[in-house]
Amino acid sequence: MFVIGSGAKHLEEEISRHGNLINVEIKKFPDGEKYVRVLERGKEAIVIQSTYHPQDENLIEALLLGDALSEAGFKKLKIVIPYLAYSRQDRVTKEGEPISVRAIMKMLGLYYDELYVFDIHNPKTLEHFPGIAKNIYPAEAIANYFKDKLGEGLILAPDKGALERAKRVAEVLGLEYSHFEKERISPTEVRMKPVDVDVNGKNVLIVDDIISTGGTMIKAANILRELGAKEIFVVATHGVFAEGAIERVSKAVNELAVTNTIPTEVSKISIVDYIVKLGEKE
Repeated sequence: MFVIGSGAKHLEEEISRHGNLINVEIKKFPDGEKYVRVLERGKEAIVIQSTYHPQDENLIEALLLGDALSEAGFKKLKIVIPYLAYSRQDRVTKEGEPISVRAIMKMLGLYYDELYVFDIHNPKTLEHFPGIAKNIYPAEAIANYFKDKLGEGLILAPDKGALERAKRVAEVLGLEYSHFEKERISPTEVRMKPVDVDVNGKNVLIVDDIISTGGTMIKAANILRELGAKEIFVVATHGVFAEGAIERVSKAVNELAVTNTIPTEVSKISIVDYIVKLGEKE
């Protein structure tokens, strides 16, 4: 049985075709505080709550849903967070800072037995969650969307840190993969180039976890065009998108697509099948 939070309303119609939804009431008091009420009883529930903007509000709602479900007698609670806010704040860079993602994980662990996230920035941070925590990478969904567009193309990661994502998509498609290497030429200039692959005359898919400003993707696409790449596609799991980023990236490539962990105008790839399978394991 699924509970749909405010941050996952864009997934509700699709999920409802595959599983039962628990009826909940969610609203705001006049002072801005959230109100949550569970209107059914049961033993197990899966809360689905993405935590894009307003991040803090969606996180608090996830906690209130966990408390309300426990109060209503549910004994086992799982939470699926398609996009986990604060996941990039995973280390201390200046004295006195928190490890923000650790605080979020511990907080969620007060109510939830299992946590499932999609393509978290640093999978090692899941160790902060006190229960079962798993990272889901939607390689098959991404590969299926692009397989007819790419042909005998290749998959590239924008840097070595994203190479595993490129590898997973490439393995589904049976294609070659590599990554961009960054070389600092001067204090203000960085050069990027694909490592050990020839992109001339080939379609290329650039794969990453998050697109925010889109600057890296645009630079990578421009380099690929200079090297003779044919058609250039860009995909990310999470379309965070700073203002104007969708338009800027779309102009630089043949197609931009992201999954629907966050609702955007280019959220063309659905993660719902992965969520439904979690419900089938109950």
